[in-house]
Amino acid sequence: MKITLIAERIFDGEYFHQDVPVTVEDGHILAFDTVVGAKEIRQAGTLVPGFIDVQVNGGGGALFNANPSVDCIETIGRAHARFGTTGFLPTLITDDVSVMANAADAVAEALVKGSAGVLGVHFEGPHLSVPKKGVHPQGFIREITEAELAVFCRQDLGIKVVTLAPENVSPEVIRTLVASGVKVCLGHSNADYDTVVAALAAGATGFTHLYNAMSPLGSREPGMVGAAIESETAWCGLIVDGHHVHPAAAKVALRAKPRGKMMLVTDAMPPVGMDDETSFELFGTRVLRVGDRLNAVTGELAGCVLDMATAVNNTVNLLGLPLAEALRMAALYPAQFLGIDHKAGRLALGHRADFVLLDAHNKVQANYIAGRAVYSGQTIGAHP
Repeated sequence: MKITLIAERIFDGEYFHQDVPVTVEDGHILAFDTVVGAKEIRQAGTLVPGFIDVQVNGGGGALFNANPSVDCIETIGRAHARFGTTGFLPTLITDDVSVMANAADAVAEALVKGSAGVLGVHFEGPHLSVPKKGVHPQGFIREITEAELAVFCRQDLGIKVVTLAPENVSPEVIRTLVASGVKVCLGHSNADYDTVVAALAAGATGFTHLYNAMSPLGSREPGMVGAAIESETAWCGLIVDGHHVHPAAAKVALRAKPRGKMMLVTDAMPPVGMDDETSFELFGTRVLRVGDRLNAVTGELAGCVLDMATAVNNTVNLLGLPLAEALRMAALYPAQFLGIDHKAGRLALGHRADFVLLDAHNKVQANYIAGRAVYSGQTIGAHP
């Protein structure tokens, strides 16, 4: 079945267009800017590429660490679909190796099942730095062993991302991970500049939530922040919630990094999509929600009540970036980091029909994954 969607405005990943038809068949974009004899549906608003979030701990009241199952993953996916996310990595923070194995099994099952939006998995830890652990449980932070390597090196997990502290994981191990298809991110680390550079040379390609939980930039000690901003090839995740990073610090990094190397992430926790959820349990510690901020009772920031649509709007309103660039930071650049920009992150011929309809205030009106409406009552180019 072919259906053509015509929105008032379309952003294809680079440029805005007016009244351009997009034809979808079998979950992919069959034609762009050409009507090919399909049923036409006109909608008010702006059609944009679906958002891709590489760091999602929870949502809809669910936390992946607390329930590493397909049901949990799908609950998280539904919560974030309301806010334009069409692709995400369920993220497991530092935990016991048995929980890691269960999480890996759940992701593998979700991929086989075709759970909407699931791209793979992100293991944030457990091989981190205690001084920069944040809310990660210290009791589970440890050196890497064959048990963890066996989980990371599985070939049935889709896209794999592992966040580690390079002072605690050798370049040789990083090379082993990369050779097994793992995208290594650096974070929760007190490493010095030279150690970070060595990890990049070994194949690390990203930094987890820039500025947060990493050695700072100093005049004589550039630290991880300095190495991250200096690198012309590594991607940086950025939490634009107004709490994790001061707008001025974010602007400095954006001006220093090459275009395309900064991507929006949510670091989302269970309250996302839950208007009445004020607190939750994390490894025996109560995490309190006050407005759009989460803090453990011990004081640390504990993830976010942030969704991708809000991150896009914050990037425009707090950082002063054009909407087009904010949209690229939410879709194209994460797709490039994950190596899927040949099929996601843009509206282009042959790409999967993952797109989001925004209203005049850039609020999500509908979300389509592979042509199927996951947030609205309408299906485009696919049957339930």
